[in-house]
Parts: sequence; C-alpha cells; structure tokens
Amino acid sequence: MATRTLNIIGCGRVGRALGRLWAHNDTFKIQDVLDCTLEKSESAVAFIGDGRAVDALAGMRRADVWMLTPPDDQIVVCCTALAASGLLTAGNIMFHCSGALPSRDLAPAAACGAIVASVHPLKSFADPAVAAQTFRGTYCAAEGDARALAMLRPAFERIGGSVSDIDPGFKTIYHAASVIVCNYLTALLETGLRCYEKSGFERDTALRMMEPLVRETLDNVFSLGTVQALTGPIARGDHAVVARQVDALEAWEPGVAAIYRQLGAVAAELARAQGKADPAALAVIERLFAGE
Repeated sequence: MATRTLNIIGCGRVGRALGRLWAHNDTFKIQDVLDCTLEKSESAVAFIGDGRAVDALAGMRRADVWMLTPPDDQIVVCCTALAASGLLTAGNIMFHCSGALPSRDLAPAAACGAIVASVHPLKSFADPAVAAQTFRGTYCAAEGDARALAMLRPAFERIGGSVSDIDPGFKTIYHAASVIVCNYLTALLETGLRCYEKSGFERDTALRMMEPLVRETLDNVFSLGTVQALTGPIARGDHAVVARQVDALEAWEPGVAAIYRQLGAVAAELARAQGKADPAALAVIERLFAGE
C-alpha cells in the first residue's frame, strides 16, 4: 500500500516535531507545508527533512491527510479556508492537535466529505527537536470519527505515542488540567523563586537550592501519590507557622498570599486524607485560608 501523503498547515513546534518523526519512519509522505510566511514554511521543511514549502493555500496540492497545527484561535479559520479552497475531497482525513478544541470544530471540512478527528499529545514542545527525540511514551488524547482514528491511532503509536480516547464534551477541563500541571507548575516555581529572592538569595543560587527539593517532591508524588507525598507545616497541622507565613506574605505581596491560601486549601484536604495531623489543627488552618 502506498504511503499516504500529509499536508501540514500552521507548522509550529508540534507540527514540526510530528512531521519530523513521521517523515523519518515513513509513516507519511510529507508533501506541502504552509506556515504564516514562506520563510517559516521553509524553516519548517528544513527541520522536518521532507516536504515542499508554500506561501499560500492556493499553492498546496491535494493530499490524503491534512494536519492543522496553527495556534488554537486559527484552527477554525484555517479549516474554513481549506474547505472553501476546493482542495478537500471525500474521504480525506483532517485532524488537529489542540488539547482545548473538539474535532467537531472541523465541521466545515466534514461538510466537504472529509473525515475529522483530533489527537493531542500530552507533552511539552518547548524545543521541537528535543520533543521529537523524547516523544516515545507520550500519552495522546484522541477523539473524532472512528474511521479517522483507525488511521491516526497507529500513526501515533508508530512514533511511540500511547493513544487513549477522551470525551470531547470535557476536553476543555482536560486541557485546563494540562495547563495546571505544566504551565502553572512553571509559574508556581517562578513564584517560589521570587520568595527566595525576597529573602536574600541570588536567583541562580535559589534555582540550585530548589532543584533537589522539586525533583524529590515530584518523585514522591509519582511513587507515593499526592496524599502521602505531602509534607510540611500543613501536613503536620502546624497552624502557628501557617499563620505567620500568611501574614508575612500579605504584608509583602498579597497576590502571592492568595496563591498560598488557594493551594493551601487543597493541601489541607490532602492532609486530612493523610490522617497524620490533628483534625482540630487542620480546622484552624482551613479557617485561615478562608479568611475567617
């Protein structure tokens, strides 16, 4: 069976990494690549190692499979333009890799007879070269037309993905979870860095100090679970320490104090589940976090 042709529209970091992986193992024949400028299209083709750079939709050829990987707010725009272009034919597969948008947003393509789906790799693509090298083992959330998924599932599995079904009705919650554990973890560590800096440490020193503590905590979460991984004053029920920290943060930076309170409330729930702290002491801490 001939290798299916793949066109890529909006070839950002995700599109580049997937394109390179599929090109290197002959899952797809990378055909045309369209980004917002010809220079970016050419850069994407050079990274992927295959394909032809184009500077407009009109320059693209028909393909068996279309992957849309522009920013989320451009996916429907790109799909609508493609549907109006006359390039789609019945039976073509079109998919996007957004974790936030459902495949039903590709309705203009479906109306042309295309078979639509979405597959979201749960991975940080900060560096597409590193992402391609470390893709094996990546969990991928898939939904859409079963006929499209019958082709896409093995395509992602061939490059090391582990594909699971997701309920498209709750995809926004799924994506919010991904933002919290990835992007917000980064923001939380930045907040901790600022606290260390306020207490007199140079930023580079603070980063070195944090690293073993952060890594040990993550190891504990994934080996013991969140309940047993919790340590510190909330886990001990040490309400006097917690109260002093809330007061100090409020005096210095109320925004940081708000983060401390909100996450502290979750930590208090974990401490109750852990069962080591005095319930009365935890009740005091919970009232502190509630502003009572």
